[in-house]
Amino acid sequence: MSEASEVLRIPSTADVHDSHIARYMRWLAEAGYGRFEDYASLYEWSIAEPDRFWASVWDWTGVIAHRDAERVLADRSMPGARWFPGARLNYAENLLREAIHGDPGRTAVYAVSETREPRAVTYGELLADVAAFRAWLQAQGVGPGDRVAGVVAHAPEAIVAMLATTALGAIWSSASPDFGVNAIVDRFGQIEPKVLVTVNGYGYNGKIHKRAEAVDELAARLPSLARIVVVPQLPHAAMPATNHVAWDAALGAHRGAEPVFEPMAFDDPAFILYSSGTTGVPKCIVHGGGGTLLQHAKELIIHGDIGRDDVFFYFTTTGWMMWNWQVSGLMTGAELVVLDGAPAYPSLDVCWRLAAERGVTHFGTSAKFIGACRNHGLSPGTTNDLSALRVIFSTGSPLLPEDFDWVRGHVGSDILLASISGGTDIVSCFVGGCPLLPVRRGEIQCRMLGMDVQAWSDSGEPLVGEKGELVCRQPAPSMPVMFWNDPDGERYRRAYFDTFPGVWAHGDFITVTESGGVIIHGRSDATLNPGGIRIGTAEIYRQVETMDEVADSIVAGQAWNDDERVVLLVVLNPGYELDQDLLQRMRARIREGASPRHVPARIAAVDEVPYTRSGKKVELAVSSVLRGDTVGNRDALANPESLDRIAGIKELFE
Repeated sequence: MSEASEVLRIPSTADVHDSHIARYMRWLAEAGYGRFEDYASLYEWSIAEPDRFWASVWDWTGVIAHRDAERVLADRSMPGARWFPGARLNYAENLLREAIHGDPGRTAVYAVSETREPRAVTYGELLADVAAFRAWLQAQGVGPGDRVAGVVAHAPEAIVAMLATTALGAIWSSASPDFGVNAIVDRFGQIEPKVLVTVNGYGYNGKIHKRAEAVDELAARLPSLARIVVVPQLPHAAMPATNHVAWDAALGAHRGAEPVFEPMAFDDPAFILYSSGTTGVPKCIVHGGGGTLLQHAKELIIHGDIGRDDVFFYFTTTGWMMWNWQVSGLMTGAELVVLDGAPAYPSLDVCWRLAAERGVTHFGTSAKFIGACRNHGLSPGTTNDLSALRVIFSTGSPLLPEDFDWVRGHVGSDILLASISGGTDIVSCFVGGCPLLPVRRGEIQCRMLGMDVQAWSDSGEPLVGEKGELVCRQPAPSMPVMFWNDPDGERYRRAYFDTFPGVWAHGDFITVTESGGVIIHGRSDATLNPGGIRIGTAEIYRQVETMDEVADSIVAGQAWNDDERVVLLVVLNPGYELDQDLLQRMRARIREGASPRHVPARIAAVDEVPYTRSGKKVELAVSSVLRGDTVGNRDALANPESLDRIAGIKELFE
């Protein structure tokens, strides 16, 4: 059994009485759903009575519908669950309700970019632009079910294009402009978009990347395209030679159009997202507008405590599901702060300074970013006025216990640190934060409402205090409605339901603690098995990445002598070298902090760790290199050349 983790923060009086979840619980009692004394009892009810729970979320968060549902859950099978049959609603209309029913003069989006001046867009301006671009799309023949693709920066134009697409009942899919042409074609080539919205370039880390020629190549390689719209993200750079429409011209052609929102069925497709594609052509994961909306309403409002007077920042790109998650924050009436550029340019303090400038209340980032801030000795709570900040969201990889300490000591002791985890697969979270619960060092606070999550053994037995496979025993509204080009659903079933038929197996290796929290040990498909003992890669990262000498690391398994051995690759901070003394101290730290089984058989220094474009370590790709295999679809990686350098380290193959 795991020991109880140290409590770093207890809920404040405001959390207990004034948070959205506290108000929601009072409303449940008044509305006759029941009285719940604490989060644990509320959670148990949410999975025991999913129909009543999800109906309450719909009502309390104020979902706008053109027609009510006949019932909540018509079919509970997984896959194949049918949610809210008969309901008709529109995702974009729900996100723009502040503009339609509230104060259109309030700021909706504050955008910062490395290539353009900062700008604020009001809810009224956002609605007008969405109406104009929707009318332009319709004039091009785009209708319900058609695909509109975006190779776009995290900027107001991307948000407008997505909202206009979903307002029309069409399907939106996006990729970050730093994706290579092959990686984009691997994705969009499968879904055959009718319209492409793209930038002519972007800025990152102080460098300008012109993309006009890439747009021309995309035009040639995506024959389904009828029109291309180009956003001048680089105002003074060349535009593509291919016939296209400038963004302002597309809006100008229908300026003044009335907002129109096509009523759609709850499970009608609204978004196509993609698996990482590091082991083959990316899977096209199709999400319904209703499921995405309802799940995000629960997560952002009830769990995240985001409201109309808040300011919500998340560092993300349009190629990561966290972009969808942040943009859904518009439904709260909050201000979104968006950044197009590098989170560490011109300094690692840039995001914290932006948070201070805009009075950010909710700050979202990756565990990797928080680790980098700790590693570089930042103390943003000392150097910036972060008095407005209430919540920090962290995702992308497990957050190290030492990073919990850093946030408490160097950002703010009373900030709710909400480590969250889910995935592109559900465009949302299985586990995350809650204002009513304590923050425990190294733990995610809870399993989220309505998500029947357990850790299971290989034989399907639920485990508490022991490591197991993350499973979800009941359907959730944001589970995919299908995979694209998967007519019989076989690829979808194989992705999540082969391990435990009828039960979602997510692919994470977790522990559900006695206190109800969750610890994630890494991807279960990357779990190490030296001597037949299952080891999560995060258990080694926790030991190594808190050493002063180590800037980053990656762990992988290597088949060796009819067994598997553990290989650790480290990026060292300037001024250090991987000498025998450091090797000995690394091994001792891993042995004492984890176990003798965790001690790597080989440790080598590298100049960088390979990552996906959404910032996730690619342990399986490193394992492939260590087997001597060729890694396919390298375009899915942000730095594929790092794998070549790993392959050239002779000591790893001895």
